Amino acid sequence: MYLIFLVLLAAAITWKVFQLIRAPKDGALRSVTLCLVCAALSYPLAMPGGASGVDTVAGYGAAKLGQNLLLLGTMYFLMCFYLYSASEHGASRRRARVEAVVVLAVAAVITVAATTVPHETFAGSFSTADMTVPQLAVFYGVAGLYLMYSLAAAGVWTVRYARMSPRPHATGLWIAAVGLLAMALACAVRAVFVLVRWAGGVVPHSVMAAVAMLLVLAILSFVTGVSYSAARSRLSALRLWWEHRRGHRRLAPLWELLAARFPEVVLQGASSRLERWGVRGVHRRYHRRVVECRDGLVRISPYLGDLETEELMAMSPDVLADRLRTAAQGPKAAEAQPVIALAVPQRDDRNADAVHLFALSDALRTAA
Repeated sequence: MYLIFLVLLAAAITWKVFQLIRAPKDGALRSVTLCLVCAALSYPLAMPGGASGVDTVAGYGAAKLGQNLLLLGTMYFLMCFYLYSASEHGASRRRARVEAVVVLAVAAVITVAATTVPHETFAGSFSTADMTVPQLAVFYGVAGLYLMYSLAAAGVWTVRYARMSPRPHATGLWIAAVGLLAMALACAVRAVFVLVRWAGGVVPHSVMAAVAMLLVLAILSFVTGVSYSAARSRLSALRLWWEHRRGHRRLAPLWELLAARFPEVVLQGASSRLERWGVRGVHRRYHRRVVECRDGLVRISPYLGDLETEELMAMSPDVLADRLRTAAQGPKAAEAQPVIALAVPQRDDRNADAVHLFALSDALRTAA
């Protein structure tokens, strides 16, 4: 679970940093990027190995304080993302300053609470901390209440945007909203735990473990929702890349037949390794092969006999492929003029132009 979370978080940060480089003045994009960066930096401090390392150097409680400060930053930048997305630039900047004052006040309170007790007091985790110590109760309670407030506000805004957005953006927003509201719920429950334990009550360990697991799953849901639309668009682009690469090879028999007969239809251009495997290169090679095949069919059409376009279009791909092979092997006529249209699209979309070409090429491959 933790490995999946790390992979998704790293992928989300990489994508957002790439977008931010292309649009450095986008306040909303900058905010969501800083939100994810703060979340990523807080994660090692929550792990036993990272926390013990920081505590060994800076004293017990340093890792916990750093983690909570980074979480406050995560929530603040998340709210800024919604503010810059929903409001006019001037109004969003003013509201962001107000929220900055609030988060700085919360950060100051928990910092004072953490530094006014012995370091050994923070040696345990949330489940083992002595909440009867006022500073610990304030540390966990105030931080938890701010997280609940910011997460609930962000969740409500996300639901609002999800209702107004088309798919696939709406799907990602709904996933993120579920994660945000679940995190807010977990923070609210933990705040109740703090209150109960401060009053001397006992919360079963199994209940606290279940809430901690809910928090982990909620964070995973949020990161997945943030990355959903981008990941889906990348997968769609990868699928199109694969289809064009496969289509380029599928047209090889027809292209080889026509290029051997009419080499002048082959468009000139260097074919580097980047063009063979790069995203744009594969698309360019595919569309160039489609054009070359269509030009070749126009050039070979006078050699197919005294047939009308309708008769040729009514032929099965196997019969037409056989006539193409025979025509390609015959002598050239010096004054031949292309007069017959072949492989005419039956519908107006980007794939229709290649449907007949694929059928002819497949027929040639089967016969060979």
